[in-house]
Amino acid sequence: MGNRLRSFLIWKVFTSLLEQAALVAVVLWGLPQVDVHLPPWVLVPASVALTAYNVFTYRKVSQALNVRPLAGLPDMVGTRGKAVGRLNPAGQVRIRGELWSAEAESGELTSGMKVVVVGQTGLRLVVRETDRDRADSPADNARPEPHGR
Repeated sequence: MGNRLRSFLIWKVFTSLLEQAALVAVVLWGLPQVDVHLPPWVLVPASVALTAYNVFTYRKVSQALNVRPLAGLPDMVGTRGKAVGRLNPAGQVRIRGELWSAEAESGELTSGMKVVVVGQTGLRLVVRETDRDRADSPADNARPEPHGR
């Protein structure tokens, strides 16, 4: 994220300078061409307003670039959990302490069987039985504890 923000900052400074130059050109050269004459002091408040707008948009875009994607279906593939009840082929699984609608990739899964998410169909997870030796990890079904406990 740091490189994206740094690149955006450089781009924003460069475009802000171009906008300021365009503002000066319009007020001092463009408007007099069409018989509109503004005093030069008009450039000061116009420049301040343009700078304030650029700072505002920079802060908003920086905040948007720093937002992490919401957890949910897109990052569930590879997550391990446990079947809650029988999946023949549809049922429920417990993953990260939450119940999810799931469908067995092939065959039938029994209650308590360790599963891994391999995909999704709409809002339903597609799961299959996971390897026994890797499934006994305590993180499979546990909700992470907050720091400091």
